[in-house]
This record gives sequence, structure tokens and C-alpha cells, in this order.
Amino acid sequence: MDQPMNWIYNPYCQSYGYREKAVWENNDTYCDLEVKTNPFYQKRPLLDLVDMSIFDFLQGNLDRHSFETFKMFRNDTFFLHFDNGRGFGKKKMDYMSLLAPVRQCCKIRLSTLAKLVKLYTGPDSLSQLLRTSLSSDPLAPVLDELYLDSVDRRVGLVLGAVYDCVNRTGSWDQVVVTDGVV
Repeated sequence: MDQPMNWIYNPYCQSYGYREKAVWENNDTYCDLEVKTNPFYQKRPLLDLVDMSIFDFLQGNLDRHSFETFKMFRNDTFFLHFDNGRGFGKKKMDYMSLLAPVRQCCKIRLSTLAKLVKLYTGPDSLSQLLRTSLSSDPLAPVLDELYLDSVDRRVGLVLGAVYDCVNRTGSWDQVVVTDGVV
């Protein structure tokens, strides 16, 4: 029987060695040369890759080796994020390498950017929303205050990476993509 899911290797998978670096870590044009030229990433998946990297950065998850998609949707599919077990591991460490897809591809959905700006400017921060959401969990408190502080700090760092892209490309329209259009 044909499997309904595709296992897709994350092109920005983290390297764990100090001596060996992943290709994308040594090549700032990796997205243009490898990712954007891959037919799979021509449409929605490129923006999903950026969203996934932001999600992983906010939670500090260095362990995203792959993701899954539904085969029947082909390139109009969406990513399924399994295995977030390594998230919220280190409260004080911001793994900037997780933002490589944002920095190198310089694309972000308008809806993602709008949500990040709203979380940054308020009235509710990401930490406040998480605190409220997790307060009814039987294991509350699920995250301590230092973890909650880290997500707010990381929202600002994502916005800084997007700002750098706009400055580098010289165009808001080249970086910020209307949802569904690449």
C-alpha cells in the first residue's frame, strides 16, 4: 500500500560537530543556489520552511532533521512538525543558526510578520499568551519565567533578521510575501 506521507529532509538541518559544518553554514547563498532552485520549494513550501525555522527558533529546537507532508497535495502541501522534544532546552541561549532560512532566503509571509509584530508590540506578548494557555495544564507551570522571557526576546530577534533582509535587498516587496504567493 502506498504511504500517504512524504518524509522530507530539512535542508537546514543542524550540524552537531564542531569541526564539520553543514553546507548552509558556510555559504550565505545556499538558499538561492540549493533551496529556491529545488522544484519542491517553488511555491508554498519555501514559506513553510521559513515559518518552521521561526517556530523552531522561538522554542529553541535544534533537532529538526526532517518534516512530513501529504503526498496527495504535491507542492501545494503543508509541513507537519513532528518531534519538538528538544524545544525549550536552554533558556538563555538563542540559537541564531535556526534563523538561517530567514536570513538566507529573505522571504516571510505577511501574516507571519504581522503576528510577530503584534506579539512584539502588544497588547499581549508571546510569553503572556503562553502563560495563559498553559495555566490550565495539569502540570502547570509547564514553563518557568526564564523560558517565557526567552520567547519574547526571540520574537525581537526574528524581527531583526527580517529588518536586515529588507535593508539588504532594499525592498520590502522582495522580502514580505502576500500569503500564498512566492
